[in-house]
This record gives sequence, structure tokens and C-alpha cells, in this order.
Amino acid sequence: MTQTKFDVGMTCEGCASAVKRILGKIDGVKSVDANVEAKTVVVEADDSVTPEFMLEKLMKWSNASGKSVALA
Repeated sequence: MTQTKFDVGMTCEGCASAVKRILGKIDGVKSVDANVEAKTVVVEADDSVTPEFMLEKLMKWSNASGKSVALA
């Protein structure tokens, strides 16, 4: 099990819900903890799920929403 942290420009619970939904659909992701105040997302996933793959999925949301996303 690997833990990956992202810095995400979330401004509301709607953003957090979208990020949780996107990451939660990935096979191998066990949990997603989004903290709107800290603007962080921590993901626990199997070793088969790479941080780069998760970042790629989040970047699609980022491009559509205008919110920033980066590996922490």
C-alpha cells in the first residue's frame, strides 16, 4: 500500500467530491482523503497505481475546472 499526496486548488466541498469521485474510480485506490482548507488530497492505493497515473486523471479535471493540481 502506497500513500500519495497531491496539492489541489480546491475551494469547496464540490471540488473535494469531484476529486474523490475521480480517484475513487481507479482500480487499486483504497481511500481518498480530501482536505479543502489545507488544499491537499492523500490517496492510499495499491503499488500498481502510480502517482503519475492519478495525476493524469486529476489533470483532466484541473483543465476543465481551472483548479491547480500537483504532486506534493
